[in-house]
Amino acid sequence: MNFSGFIRCILIFLVSIAVICEADPRISEAGLICGTNRSSPAATIIPIFVKAMEVVSQRVTDHNWGSHGVNSTNIAIYGLANCYQDLPHQDCMLCYAASRTRLPRCLPGKSGRIYLDGCFLRYDYYNFFNETTDSANDKVNCSSSIGVATGQELATLNASAGNLIEQLTGRAVANGGFASMHLNGVYGLAQCWKTVSRKGCRECLDKASRDIKGCFPNRDARALIAGCYLRYSTQNFLNDPSQGSSSRVSKGVIVAIVLGVTAFMMLALSAAYTARKRSLKRKRERINLGKLSNSYKKSSLNFKYENLEKATNYFDPSTKVGQGGNGSVYKGTLPNGNVIAVKRLFFNTRQWVDEFFNEVNLIHGIEHKNLVKLLGCSIEGPESLLVYEFVTNKSLDQYLFDKNKIKILHWEERFRIIVGTAEGIDFLHRGSEIRIIHRDIKSSNVLLDENLEAKIADFGLARCFAADKTHLSTGIAGTLGYMAPEYLVKGQLTEKADVYSYGVLVLEIVCGRKSIAFADDSGSLIQTVWKLYTTNQVTESVDPLLDGDFPREEASKVLKVGLLCTQASVALRPSMREVVQMLTCEGYQIPEPCQPPFLNSSLLAGGSVKSSIRSLVTNALSKFDESSSYTNTTGSSSMRSASTGPHRSDEFLLKESENRK
Repeated sequence: MNFSGFIRCILIFLVSIAVICEADPRISEAGLICGTNRSSPAATIIPIFVKAMEVVSQRVTDHNWGSHGVNSTNIAIYGLANCYQDLPHQDCMLCYAASRTRLPRCLPGKSGRIYLDGCFLRYDYYNFFNETTDSANDKVNCSSSIGVATGQELATLNASAGNLIEQLTGRAVANGGFASMHLNGVYGLAQCWKTVSRKGCRECLDKASRDIKGCFPNRDARALIAGCYLRYSTQNFLNDPSQGSSSRVSKGVIVAIVLGVTAFMMLALSAAYTARKRSLKRKRERINLGKLSNSYKKSSLNFKYENLEKATNYFDPSTKVGQGGNGSVYKGTLPNGNVIAVKRLFFNTRQWVDEFFNEVNLIHGIEHKNLVKLLGCSIEGPESLLVYEFVTNKSLDQYLFDKNKIKILHWEERFRIIVGTAEGIDFLHRGSEIRIIHRDIKSSNVLLDENLEAKIADFGLARCFAADKTHLSTGIAGTLGYMAPEYLVKGQLTEKADVYSYGVLVLEIVCGRKSIAFADDSGSLIQTVWKLYTTNQVTESVDPLLDGDFPREEASKVLKVGLLCTQASVALRPSMREVVQMLTCEGYQIPEPCQPPFLNSSLLAGGSVKSSIRSLVTNALSKFDESSSYTNTTGSSSMRSASTGPHRSDEFLLKESENRK
């Protein structure tokens, strides 16, 4: 039988059973009380709970009540079940089964008790069998399901119910802990647990009598006490001995079957669905893995998963060296002594294995002194891994912004990093047959080798977005503060988005400040540098940790290039090739920058970070719109990324910003 046929049979069976079922043999829930204390983990308490309940179940089967305790090294569980004495054995079994399925809602708490209208079940971490009252957990259930007595009925109810309760208490104590009766249209039942002494039964029912009278004028009420149960109602809920139990038995059996079969079928459905889903997934993965060519399996790019596990000491936390945009990075050592960086991807690539490997193969072929080398990948294990060369001196942000700076970078080192990063980005844009847009240029994605040379990371896993596949774009989104206005607001992506991010990075390196630093007396980094530039004081923005030890003319030129890269208009930004020439060629005429998109002081003064970011989005949008007509007439590229969509609202950006904090 196939899966859909199996489901149809189950549904037909359940509907058929439901049609003939019309009984409710006292399994309505009167109260569930779960302890507030939490026990050991669920894996510890549940096996002990099940073991205790197995014994209790057998004793209920034999005697209509049962108790048992299980002691282990870490925790003890005691259980007690008690059917009310007027309940026939078959109804007792049904009631116990219902309570047994509901009580686990209290797990993994240390205690729980459930009162049904026909039975009681409790578990706890101590021996409570002789317990009669519990001030913290004793309850009354003043039911409003059949209304409230008024007028003359109220007076009759008060008199009859009050008298009934007094008689029930006396009879139950004298009759081994149980009594049921009716008086002037009011029906009642009292039940003490079999483990409670006669004195304890009296004590418990006395408390129950006092508590339940507080429910007047309700026509139905229950007292749920640690050692007993007491109920009165104007409706007859008692079993009638004159009818025998055959009718109730048959109906009870039907309900028991429905409950049991329904629970079993739900589990079966869930298991079947899960198994089928896993089977289809494995089948797809086998098909995709089967498509891998022998050239891949024999390729030097193919690292065995188990070898990378061993290299990183099975991804021991002590070997973790960083967190990228799409995975965690670990330091590893191969058997030949080579040190590598292994990135565990947050996603699995098996469903698009060919495309993934082709892109790894493509990125592997890109070699430049300022790019982190991608060595290969592993796609046949339980997760996808990328393997990179290991870069010794961590990321640039730890040198610029970390309170415990590794070292203070001198001007010559900063300038070399600025130029090296520009050359690396230029190579991504123009140095190979496939143009690559990084999309997330920032200080944490610039690594430093043993000579403090810049190496750009996280440009792997390129995703094609142009129809002719002459461009590649990495990642899904950039980082707020580095994102170009046309990409941030409109979702339009070209190489000039990387230029903008690079410009922000340049200002950060020179000034030693993060790009967005909101305060009452200072604006964003771009705003600060622009203000000083317009007053011919731009070198005042240089990192004070340099203590004035830097060439002012060169610093002024670098800051001017940074401002030029952050123009609102795409057309006014230079290409990365031009940036490299501006930085390295003496006598190169650098154009004058226009005002970049940033927050003005009135927006920043006294404003919150959230409102400032919102203003940044609005300001960027207006500046982008002002320049868009000019940009379009110049024929500059404004290719749209298929993965980002045409618009990104400021609400989304605010949320994204908060998530990145």
